[in-house]
Amino acid sequence: MSTHLVRATGEFRPMLQLALPVLAEQSLEFLVGMVDTYLAGHALPDELKTPALAAVGLMAYAMWMTFTIFASVGVGATAVVARLIGAGETQDAALAANQALVAGACAAVIGTIALYFGADAFVAMMQLEADAAQLATRYLRIIAPSLPFLMVIAVGTACLHGAGDTVSGLGVMTIVNLINVAVSTTLAFGLGPAPNLGWTGIAVGTAVAHIVGGCLVLLLMLGGRAGMQLRLRWLRPNRVMIWRLIRIGLPGGANDALTLGCHLWYLGVINSLGTLAAAAHGLGVRCEGPSYLGAGAFAVAASTMTGQFLGAKDPARAMRATMLSLVAGASLVTAYGVFLYFGGASLTWLYLGEVEPGGENAETADLTVRLLKVVAFSTPFMAALSIISGALRGAGDTKFPFIITLVGLLLIRIPGVYLFALDEIPLPLIGNVPGFGYGILGAWWVMVFDITLRSVLVAARYWHGAWRQIEV
Repeated sequence: MSTHLVRATGEFRPMLQLALPVLAEQSLEFLVGMVDTYLAGHALPDELKTPALAAVGLMAYAMWMTFTIFASVGVGATAVVARLIGAGETQDAALAANQALVAGACAAVIGTIALYFGADAFVAMMQLEADAAQLATRYLRIIAPSLPFLMVIAVGTACLHGAGDTVSGLGVMTIVNLINVAVSTTLAFGLGPAPNLGWTGIAVGTAVAHIVGGCLVLLLMLGGRAGMQLRLRWLRPNRVMIWRLIRIGLPGGANDALTLGCHLWYLGVINSLGTLAAAAHGLGVRCEGPSYLGAGAFAVAASTMTGQFLGAKDPARAMRATMLSLVAGASLVTAYGVFLYFGGASLTWLYLGEVEPGGENAETADLTVRLLKVVAFSTPFMAALSIISGALRGAGDTKFPFIITLVGLLLIRIPGVYLFALDEIPLPLIGNVPGFGYGILGAWWVMVFDITLRSVLVAARYWHGAWRQIEV
């Protein structure tokens, strides 16, 4: 793909060749968390199911946090590699990939230490209660040693995506999922001669799967996949290339870090509503997850094609590719939104199985279904936000999306969740003031409004057209 994308006739087929493998890859990556959620709802005693779902919900954000640690490097790598490939400078593109792994390794060491030793403080800050807090802390400490391998997956596949190879990541994630399902299920249930480790087994299986995935990506790059050849002399720190990667990726990474930080803040407010709200939120996020997969896949296609077509000095073609990606991705995601609205109960049954009427698990299921009906309205706007932002990143335009994220999260979502979710809002110096008290439903409606507003602002930025002149 990397050698003929620019020379291909039309944009539709290249778009599908880029997006569909990424969709499959991200679906497999999503299945890692899905298996954890499924096992939490089926392999643990009934009294631990709701606390475990609350813990799994926080773990989804924790894994997002680990990927965000590498976001500055990954975003910069995709944009720089794509631009260099489009300009025919394949050796410099391979150098960029090597330096991206060097920068990512530094971030991975810091992240591993922080995650392992800061697990208790992180969980306490997120306001999980009792059993849910203990489960979350144990999971974080088990998963922390696999963080460097998770870095290789994140940064390595970002380089391959920039080179136009979206198939290799699919193969890696297929193997990762097979290992995760096999090891986690075996240890969670104690199948055969294996010990019955329950919750610990779920975490061990996930960690082992990520370690294997990271090793596979390294092997692909050692073999020179898509021209992204690892070479010892290119792994010596190159200040110029590392700065180029960070200069492009830092605003995008800061965007992701801000998004994560605000989501964690938002989650902390939801967790303060109690274990039931935390569990329903975590399960709801897991159920809506596939909508992000479709948007993310076509965002990668828009990003890669934009970068390579701009490298070939063809901005008109870059815009056509983005519009095609937007139509295809938004149609897919909106269709899933319709399913969330009308078929949410089937998803909660999948994760929880049959629940006793009137019990805590039944309350979790019922509340989750109501949340899915709310979030269904945001799906077309979320698709537009993700895909257009991907195109801007591929062009190297990462500063304005960062500002838009700043506005949406800090001025809309965070104040809104306090105002609409809580009965009383604690304000420094003033004391408590009354809120609307709509609980977690109010929090999710605020999220829908935030996504809608940011999608409009990002679309306006793209239509302005400044991305055509940005140098990377």
